[in-house]
Amino acid sequence: MTPSELRVIANRIRRRDLQAVFEAGAGHIGGEMSVTDILTALYFRVLNIDPAHPDVPDRDRLVLSKGHTACALYVTLAEKGFIPKDEISTFLKPHSRLNGHPNRTKVPGVEANTGPLGHGLPIGVGMAMAAKLDKADWRTFVVTGDGEMQEGSNWEAIMAAAQFKLDNLTLIIDHNRLQQGARVADTNNVAPFAPKLEAFGWAVEEIDGHDMAAISAALDRGAITPGKPKCIVAHTFKGKGVSFMTDDVAWHHKVPSADQYKQAMRELEEAV
Repeated sequence: MTPSELRVIANRIRRRDLQAVFEAGAGHIGGEMSVTDILTALYFRVLNIDPAHPDVPDRDRLVLSKGHTACALYVTLAEKGFIPKDEISTFLKPHSRLNGHPNRTKVPGVEANTGPLGHGLPIGVGMAMAAKLDKADWRTFVVTGDGEMQEGSNWEAIMAAAQFKLDNLTLIIDHNRLQQGARVADTNNVAPFAPKLEAFGWAVEEIDGHDMAAISAALDRGAITPGKPKCIVAHTFKGKGVSFMTDDVAWHHKVPSADQYKQAMRELEEAV
């Protein structure tokens, strides 16, 4: 798909995500808006996957380590055909399989149960090592938040990935500079990420995480450095697409009022 086609899909995902969070009365809409462009590029351009056969052994794997943004993942999976689109209306309802964090045993297309931060990258390293041991060609992608990179488990995984030369592994850091309740810089400032990952032996690329052409190019198989795992530092904005949410830490875990919902939906519709 072209960047313009991907932008149309991403906008549709943002609108459905907004509606789902508003109707459920809960969610993590700020981080969902920041990661939507990345998820769109992955699912509609990069990943080798088949919604009709979600468990085929040679599929690519995507682990959404920042599992609290599950609603964005569910809407993306629905757009791709893994689950019915009308099931999004059950988000967070009793007995729904669309919980606040993704569940691999319940939702087709989900590769790992995530929620406790710092678990997704270690899981991804294991997946990438398994592919290497099997001499398989499939790739593993892991999306983390930047606040999540404060977790020590990530840095142990980073060391292991470099040690085992996992060039079939790509880490995408959703670098929106905000975490729950504060800015990352005011909590435990792990940025800048590029020199740290490079020092551990990774190939690193910094991009605009809302530029579809840049995202697609960075994720392309041709951008792999042989013998090195790759990290993409995607500079994004929490609440991207909605003026009053953008770069505002309050929208980490906040639900819009009826008036705010109408304004946000209007802005997203006008952006198409």
